[in-house]
Amino acid sequence: MKIRNIVIAGLSFTHLMLSISVLWLTLGWNVRKARKAFEKELVNQGMAKGDAKRLSAQYSKLKNVLINNVKGSIVETTKR
Repeated sequence: MKIRNIVIAGLSFTHLMLSISVLWLTLGWNVRKARKAFEKELVNQGMAKGDAKRLSAQYSKLKNVLINNVKGSIVETTKR
């Protein structure tokens, strides 16, 4: 019975890691697209390209905060 529980836990952990990886890739791709669209719109409105890049960097910072929060909650859950 214990071996079965270990196998199920391993499969569940693998599924969780795959889901988080897909989330990370999807989020990264969507943030990249949003940044580029935001920069393009700002430049079209007359803002300097460097300033537009600096403003759009907030999207990446927010993504990193979100990913770190998810990682932190996973680590806290596994410590219990």
